Amino acid sequence: VQLQASGGGLVQAGGSLTLSCAASGRTFSSYSMGWFRQAPGKEREFVAAIRSDNSKGYYGDYVKGRFTISRDNAKNTIYLQMNSLKPEDTAVYYCAADPRRLILSSLWSPENYEYWGQGTQVTVSS
Repeated sequence: VQLQASGGGLVQAGGSLTLSCAASGRTFSSYSMGWFRQAPGKEREFVAAIRSDNSKGYYGDYVKGRFTISRDNAKNTIYLQMNSLKPEDTAVYYCAADPRRLILSSLWSPENYEYWGQGTQVTVSS
């Protein structure tokens, strides 16, 4: 599986961006998908995830109510709608995929995802 993230850029605080992650592979619909981010000097942290049943998104506390993850299995693509952006959201955003239906307690850890995209830079100015 290859993942290609796009949609990053420079935005003012309070603005919005939508990230996309296009995946290759025939069984995309069965994959657990996630977004992570990494700021300079910090560890990679969980942002959001969605499982294969497409029923619900799961979020880090710092983005709840502002970010929305979704997937379009027909297009082999996941999205991250980011609203009310803050300067502390500045980071490189990575999409990740795993062929398993990850249990809830596993969604948050990057070690549980087998495939990673190249990352897209999001910069939020104050």
